[in-house]
Amino acid sequence: MSRRYQCYINGQFVENRSGKWIEVINPSTEAPLWQIPQGTQEDAGRAVNAAKAAQPAWEALPAVERGRWLRQIAAGIRRREAEITAIIVAEGGKTQQLAQTEVLFTADYLDYITEWARRYEGEIVQSDRPDETIMVFKKAIGVTAGILPWNFPFFLIARKTAPALITGNTIVIKPSELTPANAIIFAEIVDEIGLPPGVFNLVTGYGPEVGHALAANKDVGLISLTGSVGAGVATLTAAAPNVTKVALELGGKAPAIVMNDADLDLAVKSIVASRMINTGQVCNCTERLYVQEGVYDEVVRRLTAAFAAVTSGDPAQNNSLDMGPLISADALTRLEQKVAFAQEQGATLVTGGKRKGEPGFFFEPTLLTNVRQEMAIVQEETFGPVLPVLSFRTLEEAVELANDSEYGLTSSVFTENLNTAMRAIKMLKFGETYINRENFEAMQGFHAGWRKSGIGGADGRHGLEEYLQTHVVYLQAH
Repeated sequence: MSRRYQCYINGQFVENRSGKWIEVINPSTEAPLWQIPQGTQEDAGRAVNAAKAAQPAWEALPAVERGRWLRQIAAGIRRREAEITAIIVAEGGKTQQLAQTEVLFTADYLDYITEWARRYEGEIVQSDRPDETIMVFKKAIGVTAGILPWNFPFFLIARKTAPALITGNTIVIKPSELTPANAIIFAEIVDEIGLPPGVFNLVTGYGPEVGHALAANKDVGLISLTGSVGAGVATLTAAAPNVTKVALELGGKAPAIVMNDADLDLAVKSIVASRMINTGQVCNCTERLYVQEGVYDEVVRRLTAAFAAVTSGDPAQNNSLDMGPLISADALTRLEQKVAFAQEQGATLVTGGKRKGEPGFFFEPTLLTNVRQEMAIVQEETFGPVLPVLSFRTLEEAVELANDSEYGLTSSVFTENLNTAMRAIKMLKFGETYINRENFEAMQGFHAGWRKSGIGGADGRHGLEEYLQTHVVYLQAH
């Protein structure tokens, strides 16, 4: 029998009360890896109760002391770097280099958030009354909950846990059922360092059961989800009766704009990197490409060669691959259908377009031309190594096409002209824009989407403030 993991509630790894297990599959080999508890509404409730009981004492600690706990978690991650990397590769199909980067970035992120212990602050506001002082305090929300995706499963634990804990909140984490073991290792590190019971809790299971229970729980003050638009809508619906604060990072359909004056070597390299990272399963990376007419043919030629040169396979067996498999059989089927439908609508398949080998959920890097703006392949998120390419005449036309989307997470522009870049920045309606580089955010920035790409955001000072609420005091002297 494969290894069976346990949930972590109130400082203990607990028995699986449901008696039901979820089997985790290796997407590179389609072989079973391990099993996790199919958590229940009751499990989620017990975790929230533990977090609620622990929160007052945790908030009473000076922020700098809370930060010392985060630094210990970061140190524990670095000690188990190789083990966690191997788990991410096995259950997520991520390349070894990217998985290792995610592990080390997670540790760095915890250390970075720790630096805010002495920096987040309130305000003193001028009053209209004599001898009155108006003070704005920034205080913890209470119990928070984080629902995680499978594409960056380890980093997203820190992205939700670190700002929650440094500001005096406690948290319950629900990892994706597709990539849960890395999160359980995080819980093991929390347990090893002796973090006070109830401050960090982890419940595995399915979103409609465990995720819904967390979002609907009246004692949860903030629910933060990274996932699909459908999952975000379900979370909003569950949270609505309690008017719970919700932070959502949802889908993306990032446009890249290549101008005639762009450095084409840089543009093609960046676009390929942005499209192939994690097998195209990244919400903020380029999903549609707009190329100015003067360089359109040359860019397509270069991309065709670059896509054909991309290497893929089981990343556990080869540490120099460009990409691994898609996450699941369902993801593979969806991508096959989307590419086939694009061709039915008139798109030309330049390279790729089909499954690559078995076993494993591998898909060839795919380039499509002769696509139209209204096609599903341009409008709907593909979440795979597929790129439709369109041409344009003017910057204004390109921006209009780029903005024509229900998503608004990231965008990018390639040009050697600063004036062109600034004009594009003023017109683009996205949470992020990258100029002459691949799409990947910095921990000190602010990762937030417009439209259906989300509500609220993460990282930096603005992300930290998602986990705080204000308390205004009017102090009148006599």
